[in-house]
Amino acid sequence: MIIALYVILGIIALIIILALIAPKAYDVNRSILINAPKDEVFKYLTFIKNQNDWSPWKKKDPNMKQEFIGTDGEVGFISKWEGNKDVGTGEQELISIQKENDKIEVQLRFFKPWKSQSVGYYTVEELNPNETKVVWGFQGKNPIPFNVFMLFFNFEKAVGKDFDEGLISLKHILESK
Repeated sequence: MIIALYVILGIIALIIILALIAPKAYDVNRSILINAPKDEVFKYLTFIKNQNDWSPWKKKDPNMKQEFIGTDGEVGFISKWEGNKDVGTGEQELISIQKENDKIEVQLRFFKPWKSQSVGYYTVEELNPNETKVVWGFQGKNPIPFNVFMLFFNFEKAVGKDFDEGLISLKHILESK
């Protein structure tokens, strides 16, 4: 009986130690250079429905159910989706269009396969009049004790490859205009 108690206390102590050292926040992002004017790229990104043309998750489930609330391209616009196991269920809300900072932010709310919230963002930077650097990313918090999972799962690698795929599609679309 006492051995079982020590084992249980050891497991609890291990979980507490891991939770203290595991990352409590994340910021995953990727970038690409697009041969198009910054204003054109920025304007295209403000319209959430345009993601249907380049999003890697739309490609994973082209038949996902979608619902849109509000005026696309304006703060407050909401895009909801319900898809297969690869894309899950969730919504994103356009929360900020910072033309002066060349940044767009969305609140991402995932409901399935697990509940979480993140802030997605795009930044655009003019490198020259016809070349724009786009950064696509999202950031959030890993609440204790769920942050322990991040020690064993390479979130950067898993999501980063989707970002790379999406940015390549975005580049192709914007350079084909």
